[in-house]
Amino acid sequence: MNIRYIISILGKILFVEALLLLAPFAVAIYYGEETVFAYAITIALLFLVGGISFMFPIKQNIIRPREGLVVAALAWVVVSLFGALPLRLTGDIPNYLDAVFEVVSGFTTTGASILTDIEALSRSGLFWRSFTHWIGGMGVLVFALAILPATDTKSMHLMRAEMPGPDVSKLVSKIRLTARLLYIIYMVLTVIQFLLLLAGKMPVYDSLIHAFGTAGTGGFSNRALSVGAYDNAYIEWVITVFMLIFSINFNLFYLLLVGGFSSFFKNEELRWFFCIVLVAVGIVTMDILPLYDSFGEALRDAAFQVSSIVSTTGFATTNFDLWPTLSKGVLVLLMFFGACAGSTGGGIKISRVMVICKTALAQVRRQIDPRLINPIKLEGTILSPATRSGITAYMFAYLIIYVISTLLLCLDRFNLTVNFTAVAACINNIGPGLEDVGPMGSFFGFSPFSKLVLIFDMLAGRLEIFPMLALFSPSAWKKS
Repeated sequence: MNIRYIISILGKILFVEALLLLAPFAVAIYYGEETVFAYAITIALLFLVGGISFMFPIKQNIIRPREGLVVAALAWVVVSLFGALPLRLTGDIPNYLDAVFEVVSGFTTTGASILTDIEALSRSGLFWRSFTHWIGGMGVLVFALAILPATDTKSMHLMRAEMPGPDVSKLVSKIRLTARLLYIIYMVLTVIQFLLLLAGKMPVYDSLIHAFGTAGTGGFSNRALSVGAYDNAYIEWVITVFMLIFSINFNLFYLLLVGGFSSFFKNEELRWFFCIVLVAVGIVTMDILPLYDSFGEALRDAAFQVSSIVSTTGFATTNFDLWPTLSKGVLVLLMFFGACAGSTGGGIKISRVMVICKTALAQVRRQIDPRLINPIKLEGTILSPATRSGITAYMFAYLIIYVISTLLLCLDRFNLTVNFTAVAACINNIGPGLEDVGPMGSFFGFSPFSKLVLIFDMLAGRLEIFPMLALFSPSAWKKS
């Protein structure tokens, strides 16, 4: 394990976080808030701790897969621990563990909140918690790779450890250029949505907050009633469309830029994704129709909530916990499906769902005819044994963590529905669950131990399980 290299990278990431905190610092100055001092202290501390990393000169400038996993996990833990400081120092969230929960939820784009009175927070605090969505949406390390000097040709291990999906590939020949290209696409889409929200008469500050939340598929809002507080059909449809846009693999946007229109629309995962969305919207619309005055209103709420859950954003326009059981069942199922690989969304990912379905179908056919050769393909390419075993290992680890987390939460005072959906909301980076942790509830009532379990789940879900598990593996820390 190249410890000095890890310390060097973490130090640079702390510098990056200090620069990012200048944004809420500026917001605090603009609105004349006393919170400006808390942000100034945190920024100074980040520069100080980050500077200490330069006291450990690098002997070997290489990074292997195991260092990539460990750096990815430690980076997210460290930026969350420091990112919680301003919320604690300002008094926006008096309890440090609660502040860590909120910031981890922000960076992992989960959107699960311990706050019971969101609008009581300072404007700088609300801005920071939503800004963490935007940072975490594309990835802390991807952002660092985009702006920091290139380190070596092994930086792909960092991106692969952080980016969601079964596999990660470069868009262009250099990792740094790939990271920059991803962020350019990300920023352009965010700006377009921001301008469209402004066109809908949403205030500038609110437009920024909701653009950050949509782009990162996070779901933090500065309003207690979330997007439903505006009761504006135009705003809801804009956010609905962009939640789906940010659920798409960013590699496909690159294809559009270089003229690969046919490849974009022929993408198998994309077709599966939109088929799932359309079917879910249709089922939910018809199921909740008796609760609404018109078909248009039912369709609007159904489309918004389905898009919010399948994209793992977590915004709400209504309390879907009051919907019929079938609609709630559809939404819970979508929590596990999640968005496309290579997007800012969470969940198991549509590509993995596709492989699981195809594998099960192939196994049925082999049971019927043992001589049948039926290779499993994804996007027209036969999946390698390594990819198939990786998906199997991921699903096994995912299920083990899910079961253990649910059982640990059962030590708390909540019922099984709350515990089951709380874990689903956190490990799939959704945000709201059902009942006490529903769209109008919060995670405040959980014990400190349960919150630690859910914090781990959020990080494990965002980092695709293995980087977090690598932290606890002795083999990952061996010297050679």
